[in-house]
Amino acid sequence: MLDKITEILRDYKSDDSLAVAENSTFEELELDSLDLVQLVMDVEEEFGVTIEMDTPITTVAELMATIENAQEND
Repeated sequence: MLDKITEILRDYKSDDSLAVAENSTFEELELDSLDLVQLVMDVEEEFGVTIEMDTPITTVAELMATIENAQEND
């Protein structure tokens, strides 16, 4: 899952060398709230899930947990 998220982020940022780890924050990755909305939409499409935007997501690990939770509930 981390590999797919990394790929999505690298595509979004147009940066093939972007270093992404589970503990990376979106602030560290230089994503603002609008970027995060777009990222969530891309993730929803890639993983076939729906993510509620009222869920606080500040790290890649939190995003992964949210995706897993959404997959379990679908």
